[in-house]
Amino acid sequence: MPNATKQALEASLKRMMLKKPLDKITIRDITEDCGISRMTFYYHFKDIYDLVEWSCIEDASRALQDKKTYDTWHEGLLQVFEAVLENKPFILNAYRCISRDQMERFLFKLTYDLIRGVVDERSQGVEISEENKAFIAEFYKYSFVGIMLDWIRQGMSADYQVIVEKISTTMQGNISNSIRNFAAGK
Repeated sequence: MPNATKQALEASLKRMMLKKPLDKITIRDITEDCGISRMTFYYHFKDIYDLVEWSCIEDASRALQDKKTYDTWHEGLLQVFEAVLENKPFILNAYRCISRDQMERFLFKLTYDLIRGVVDERSQGVEISEENKAFIAEFYKYSFVGIMLDWIRQGMSADYQVIVEKISTTMQGNISNSIRNFAAGK
């Protein structure tokens, strides 16, 4: 049941963000729209920005289901771009109203999990420290997030499929090479 309440709050927030900026929406607006009490809202979220972050993570998690392997990460990245594009008014509104730091944190969490899954898979049977695996995932995470933030900042007008294809071309074999280089340099 709690997830249904969270989803109702998310749906209400997304509807409202089609009409007005995030920074003009109040918790009262959302709770009245959902027909729940403010205490119920605070049971699930500490503030509106917490709801925004949860909404983004939920959308992205659905997009990334089972797409965290070397063979499927390209498809996972495509689906992340598609999920962002499907929620374009919500994302652009959030991008304008929340700090870049908050947006980066959300995207970092999302892309790190995707890349770390690939790094873990590709490093099986290779002697490489957890610290170095984390470094590799962090390195590529920053590239992905920078590209996605630029795309969002530019109004999501560029063809995301072309962007993902360029990322894939750039990444081809690079994670495996990084793992080998770290393992050889122990």
